Amino acid sequence: MPPARVTIQIGRSGYGPAAVAGGSAGTASWGGSVRKACAALRARVGEHGGAVPADGLEVTADTTDDQLPPDRARHSYGAHFCAVRVDADTCQVRVDRLLGVFAYGHPLNARTAHSQLVGGMVMGISMALCEQTVIDPGLGMFVNHDLAQYHVAANADIRGVEAHSLERADDDVTLVGAKGIGELGIVGAAAAVGNAVFHATGVRVRDLPITPEKVRAGGPPRP
Repeated sequence: MPPARVTIQIGRSGYGPAAVAGGSAGTASWGGSVRKACAALRARVGEHGGAVPADGLEVTADTTDDQLPPDRARHSYGAHFCAVRVDADTCQVRVDRLLGVFAYGHPLNARTAHSQLVGGMVMGISMALCEQTVIDPGLGMFVNHDLAQYHVAANADIRGVEAHSLERADDDVTLVGAKGIGELGIVGAAAAVGNAVFHATGVRVRDLPITPEKVRAGGPPRP
């Protein structure tokens, strides 16, 4: 018997409009349809004695009537806690610890979800302390247009990064009990670093990255 083949078609005009693929809305938007279709396919396979017929099987899923309460927040949330050290002479900032605690419903894959959060937090540290684009005022071109000149956080810049999840299925807001996680790890990280620098030095840097020059321009760091 030939192996079973599963085909998923995306972007077919006959399916009607769908949510944009962004804003951490993908899984929450179409995850319920996928689960419903998989359940229907499993039932069809069961009707054939557990074997897929030679001409295959096809199912469709429509979640139009699977309405959820409209007055529920469908967004994930989290909090970042940051500890930094600022050199009193050079004003160099080092992030010693970045802790994130997040709630995003039921994780479809706990391991990759954790990696997504940690990766976002690392990118947040990079955004806070390293990343910036420099434009040549005469030519209007980017001066640091490659990774040799556009600085990103490297291994030596990342020390203690911890991500913890409050895992609880949120079936009131999505059909799979999961909510978006795409940008969850990064959105608050740079702000946490900025607040920690302010707490350590009394200098409020409002434009990223937080460079030694900007910290020094704000006045001498607190002892």
